[in-house]
Amino acid sequence: MSQTWDYIAKIVSLGDSGCGKSSLTIRLCEGRFSPHHDVTIGVEFGSRIVPVGPPASLDLAINDPSKAALEPSSPKDEPQKHMKLSLWDTAGQETYKSITRSYFRGASGALLVFDITRRKTFESVTSWLHDLRQIAEEGIVVVLVGNKSDLASGAANDGKNLREVTAEEAEEWCKDNKVMRYVETSAKSGEGVERAFLEVAERIHQNIEAGKYDLNDRRSGVKGPNAGGQNTARTVNLGMNDVAAARKAGTGGGCC
Repeated sequence: MSQTWDYIAKIVSLGDSGCGKSSLTIRLCEGRFSPHHDVTIGVEFGSRIVPVGPPASLDLAINDPSKAALEPSSPKDEPQKHMKLSLWDTAGQETYKSITRSYFRGASGALLVFDITRRKTFESVTSWLHDLRQIAEEGIVVVLVGNKSDLASGAANDGKNLREVTAEEAEEWCKDNKVMRYVETSAKSGEGVERAFLEVAERIHQNIEAGKYDLNDRRSGVKGPNAGGQNTARTVNLGMNDVAAARKAGTGGGCC
């Protein structure tokens, strides 16, 4: 069944190869986990419609909504708005960097992903962030994601905690690099996955409400309700390594 949306936003996932970027997108879009996933070649594409703004944002306490929003006159009584996330999962291998960097253009949000069991992937996020900010529009919303949190549980690994990066380290990195938030996820169990994407979507919605985007300018990474002449979601498309299929669907190289 189709679902309408109020906004559409282009979100990119970036980080070293093997961090689980594709698995996070599959978990969000299809609600499943595959232990064996082919290495992404170039870019894969998916989409998902999520609620933004109250009442959903209040119920989930996304981005610390103000207490004033909970008063009787709150916008909690207003109709729930929805955002279609156009998800671009970029390859992490050095071989494809010259290709994948081009997809940072026209993105309004990004998930910067590392593997909490491989310190080297965490050490790489500074370089990835630099590349993103060099190419993407100023003010792009970024969330740092530490994936594979299930491997930090001794119960799941014969008593072994495989964590090499602490949450405290990641949170400190966010402060130092002016990144909005740190979220830990497990594509395997699904824990934290929806939260990570919602953190990005909600901050983008806040920026829309504040008038920070030109919804008619594809470079902003956000489109309004009548983009492309209609605002009805189609069935989720995922795993299309040949991004030409996404272009054919009207996503292009810019926003969404």
